[in-house]
Amino acid sequence: MSNSMPTAGESMRWGLRSRYRALGAAVVVAASATAALAGDATGTWRRPSTGTVVNFYDCGANLCAKIVAVKDASKQSTVGTVIMPGAKKVSDNKWEGDLLNTEDGKTYSGVVTLDSGGLMLKGCILGGFICKGETWSRVQ
Repeated sequence: MSNSMPTAGESMRWGLRSRYRALGAAVVVAASATAALAGDATGTWRRPSTGTVVNFYDCGANLCAKIVAVKDASKQSTVGTVIMPGAKKVSDNKWEGDLLNTEDGKTYSGVVTLDSGGLMLKGCILGGFICKGETWSRVQ
């Protein structure tokens, strides 16, 4: 073993290696976090227009949703209603299936999409030609 001081070149290489290791570790952590979040629509979400709170959960290989709380006391009877009985995953962040609109009692062909802005639910008629939707926010 030598007690000599490292040369300037050796110090620079060591410093670069440390930075590359740190950068590599950061990339691995970020990729892992992204993979863990990709496609995870399960959890509790709030519909902004009504304040209704809905739990999205795995049901077999599908995604289901049930109302767990309402803001409007006159809609208390809808708590416990399943509004999505089993949407099929069609891509990493997208599910398709029936959606019940408790306001009109009708079931629509639905599309649920998860992105960084929230959970977009759209109900469609005429084979998806006309759709109406809203982006919901995750309840913490």
